[in-house]
Amino acid sequence: MHDTACTAHDGAERQRGAVMSGVEQNVTDPYLWLEEVTDERALDWARAHNSVVVERFASSDRFSELEHRILDMLDTDTKIAYPGRRGSWLYNFWRDAEHPRGVWRRTTFAEYAKESPDWDVLIDLDALAAAEDENWVWGGAAVLRPEQSRTLISLSRGGADAKVVREFDMATRTFIDPADGGFFLPEAKSEMRWIDIDSVYVGTDFGPGSLTESGYPRIAKRWQRGTELADAVTVFEGEPGDVAVSAGYDRTPGYERHFIGRATDFFNEEVYLLENDGTLRHLEIPADASESWYKDWLLVRLKSPWEVGGAAYPAGALLAMDFEKFLAGGREFEVIFTPDPHTSLHGYGWTENHLLLITLEDVQTKLYVLTPGTGGWRKESLADTPPMATTSVLNLDPLEGGDEFMLTTSGFTTPATLLASSVGGATEQLKQEPGFFDADGIETEQFFATSDDGTQVPYFVIRHRDRRGTPGPTVMSGYGGFEVSRTPAYSGASGMGWLERGGTWVMTNIRGGGEYGPQWHTSVQKANRHKVYEDFSAIAKDLVARGITTADQLGAVGGSNGGLLMGVMLTRYPELFGAIVCQVPLLDMKRYHLLLAGASWIAEYGDPDKPEEWEYISKYSPYQNARADVAYPPILLTTSTRDDRVHPGHARKMAALLEEQGHEFWYHENIEGGHGGAADNKQSAFQAGLIYEFFTQMLIERRG
Repeated sequence: MHDTACTAHDGAERQRGAVMSGVEQNVTDPYLWLEEVTDERALDWARAHNSVVVERFASSDRFSELEHRILDMLDTDTKIAYPGRRGSWLYNFWRDAEHPRGVWRRTTFAEYAKESPDWDVLIDLDALAAAEDENWVWGGAAVLRPEQSRTLISLSRGGADAKVVREFDMATRTFIDPADGGFFLPEAKSEMRWIDIDSVYVGTDFGPGSLTESGYPRIAKRWQRGTELADAVTVFEGEPGDVAVSAGYDRTPGYERHFIGRATDFFNEEVYLLENDGTLRHLEIPADASESWYKDWLLVRLKSPWEVGGAAYPAGALLAMDFEKFLAGGREFEVIFTPDPHTSLHGYGWTENHLLLITLEDVQTKLYVLTPGTGGWRKESLADTPPMATTSVLNLDPLEGGDEFMLTTSGFTTPATLLASSVGGATEQLKQEPGFFDADGIETEQFFATSDDGTQVPYFVIRHRDRRGTPGPTVMSGYGGFEVSRTPAYSGASGMGWLERGGTWVMTNIRGGGEYGPQWHTSVQKANRHKVYEDFSAIAKDLVARGITTADQLGAVGGSNGGLLMGVMLTRYPELFGAIVCQVPLLDMKRYHLLLAGASWIAEYGDPDKPEEWEYISKYSPYQNARADVAYPPILLTTSTRDDRVHPGHARKMAALLEEQGHEFWYHENIEGGHGGAADNKQSAFQAGLIYEFFTQMLIERRG
């Protein structure tokens, strides 16, 4: 339901676990003060370490050249301006050298198809930030359909998850003052959805007790224009231990439905229809399933096996049923997708008359179109897809877009192509990105490593053909959590910063992701988390066994949950790596649930306050398992002060501990940028350049 996200507890909450940070629960954490995000002592500590990193890795002409190349790529007008379709309008948020904060704009399809479209700029974020003296970062827009006369704009300060929500008039191009009846929410981790032009559903910080322990809204209210937020009418309340509560409205003509979502944990959600008389009707499907509806059809994607209506349905299946029949008590579903050991459902969406499916077959995409009829669902191939690449479907608009859709395809060395098509119609190329690095001779291969329990784990190797047969500097990336699938995609930055320098890049598809369906994730939650780390280490060993690299020449990189993966590699498998980059990481797994959004991830990792769950968490938690008497590879830890999702204290404290123990470490903290790490393209270019310069020095020059 959510990405790894959300809000901060107050100081008292943070102190609750102050003496429980060691494997032994009576060990006091000497670096607890580094959890005080904006405390000057902590910021001075961060700045001091930043200066060391900048001097070592970001002061050379080589770094400057790479940084400028990456920035030029991010700022160029030749990259694809991916649109979001709403009826006849295509919307786009765009950053370039002239607009580092970005502009929100729109155009028509006919205009977009031109080589140089004429865009209608709705909001210039650079001008707005200057006029209001705020460090605004774009957070998204919710356009009122079908009129498209108003929109709810989300803006954050410095890239944080907490956002200000303001109503914008599309005709006058101005924000509507709350004094004049405009909808407005102060900075918080809020959710606001249109019902009609004069009413919205809202969840926000209404005051004490209105947020869950994870920092998301606990209460959903209906708010009428012209009334105070305090007078909004409550439609649903969750429990403090829930992750979040939300409300929404499906305005499909003839099928209008109000609904409530109550996320009891990160992976389980109860869904209710909200009747006109205010009563709730629970949709009796598994809480861990993903449900959606369109007109007459209810779709249910299962994450665990389900026996209902006298039938047994496997995890990963997609089921369909007439929605009214389901509401009347029917439970005889039709299976419209069944997984197999090599194939999983990656995504799906409706056109006006058809359902499009994206599948992964050994982590390579295939597209299908399903058409419901009186004799069942007809399945056909939608379009040819290239190997070693990812093809995605976008811009489906079943209510106003007919059976039209767009496709985008890219691979590790193939820049993105954007195409327009329709079910049964011709396909037209709209846009093609240029290449940003020299890919001549660079090839992509897929291999499988055998994990400790015998599971075959896939990974992709991207390298120049001349590297075959010669072990060389290699960087492997990984994530392994929250059912996030990693598929082939073009990366100009890694091409410039690593492949052009003779390096090999590896993308891993370890368990914890969704590459082989929900069981690829659910099989390694909580007590089985160690299998994620065994998968990644098995690939590291396989790379050496195949002669692709050596341990001294092998680097690893990951962020967020992938940062936790890097911390485990450092402390549990240090002999496998020559260097590690650990970005915006979770590392102190004894206190993660007390910091920011950490409580929402208990369903993934377990609850460290429960002795039986801390027993298995404690075995891998990097902060508790770092040792002075073990040789570790050099590590670069990065984080962001403005990250209000994964607390910067994780990286800070780990760096301080490694420093105390005498290990070779480097630490850099972006003072702004949120969980994504960067508030603008310049920051993004700096951080990418920093990573590749670190690996160049550690794996090529030092090992060479």
